[in-house]
Amino acid sequence: MSIVPVRGADIQGAEVAWFAPLCSDDFRHLGVPEGDLRSSWANCSHIAQRADELGFRNILCPSSYQVGQDTLTFVAGMAPKTSRMNMLAAIRCGEMHPAMLARTVATLDHMLEGRLTLNVISSDFPGQQEDSAYRYRRSWEVVEILKQAWTQDEINYEGQIYKLKGLSTDPVRPYQINGGPLLYFGGYSPDALALCGAHCDTYLMWPEPKEILAQRMRDVHAHAEKHGRLLDYGLRVHMIVRDTEAEARDYARELVSQLDDEKGKEIRKRALDATSLGVALQSANRDRADDEGYIEPHLWTGVGRARSGCGAALVGSVDQVLSEIHDYMKMGIRAFIFSGYPHLQECEIFGTKVLPQLETVSLAQAYGRVPSSTPPTPLGTGVRR
Repeated sequence: MSIVPVRGADIQGAEVAWFAPLCSDDFRHLGVPEGDLRSSWANCSHIAQRADELGFRNILCPSSYQVGQDTLTFVAGMAPKTSRMNMLAAIRCGEMHPAMLARTVATLDHMLEGRLTLNVISSDFPGQQEDSAYRYRRSWEVVEILKQAWTQDEINYEGQIYKLKGLSTDPVRPYQINGGPLLYFGGYSPDALALCGAHCDTYLMWPEPKEILAQRMRDVHAHAEKHGRLLDYGLRVHMIVRDTEAEARDYARELVSQLDDEKGKEIRKRALDATSLGVALQSANRDRADDEGYIEPHLWTGVGRARSGCGAALVGSVDQVLSEIHDYMKMGIRAFIFSGYPHLQECEIFGTKVLPQLETVSLAQAYGRVPSSTPPTPLGTGVRR
C-alpha cells in the first residue's frame, strides 16, 4: 500500500524517464572533463534520440547557467527528432514574462503534438540572489497565470508581482487538453511544499533513505489535502546497473577513482541551486553514509561528491535494481528520472537490461491530456480569427 493516497493509484506501471545532460554534466570519470562528452547539441541530442528509441517515456531537460544547451531551444530542436517520448522541460519562473512563457509553451506543445511536460523550478537567477519567499511567491503567480492561460478565455490576474488584465488566451492555448501540460516540481522548504500541494501534479524527490522519502511524501500530501488534491510522486536518481552486484560496485569505485575533492566542490558550486535546502540534504546523505558511501545496501552517495542536486545512485545487479524500483512503486512513486555516467552508455545499459522488464506509461496520456488528433486550438484546427 502506498505511503499516502496518490492520484495515479490505478495506473499500472510507471513513467520511466532518462536525463539530458544539458548543463556540462557528462563524464566517464567524475570531475574529469573530456571533449567528446561536452554538453553540445551533438552529444545531448544523440542521448535524447537513443532514449526515445529505447522506449523511455520522458526525458528531463534541466536549466542552469553553465556551458551547454538552452533548455527550451533544445526541446524545440528535439521535437522533430523524437516520436514517442515526452520532453520534461525545466522552466525557471520569472526568467520570462508569464504570458510570453505561456506562448512559448503553447508553441512547444504543438511542435511536440502534446509530448511536453514542465519541471517548475524556483532557483536564483545567474549573478543574483533573492529571498526564498519572494522566489516561491513569483513561481506561485507564474503557475497560476499558466493555468489561466490553459483553462480560460482570458488572463486576468492581480498578484503581488504580476498584474495582467484582459489578455485573450488564443495565443497561449496548448496542444494538450484537460488542463494543459503536467507540472513536475521538487523542493523542500515550507513555501515549496505549499506551492506543490496547491498547484503541481508530480512531486519530485532526490534520493534519500526510504523512511525519509516516506516522510517527504506525507509532508507534501498534507499541503495537497488542504486543497482537496492528490499528487503523484517521482524519484530522480542515478543508475549503475550491471549483470552482477560486484561489477556494479566496481564501476562505482572506478567512476570516482580520478576525482579530486577540490574539483568536486568547484563543480557543485557552479549550479544555481548550490545553496538550496535540497542540496544541503543531499550533502547530509554523504555524512551518514558508510565508508564506501552507501546509505542503503544499493544507494550510493559517491555521485554527490562532484554534483549539485541529485547526489546518489542505485547500484546493483539487474534483479537488485528492479527490486528497488518495485519497492519505490509500492511506496506510491509513479515517475522515475534516471541517469548515469556517461549518459549515453548508461542509457543503453539500463534501456536494454532493465527497461524492457518494466511496464511503462506516459502520465500525460494516462490522464487524458493528449488528444487523439490535432485539437481545435488557434494553432491547431480551430477557426482562425
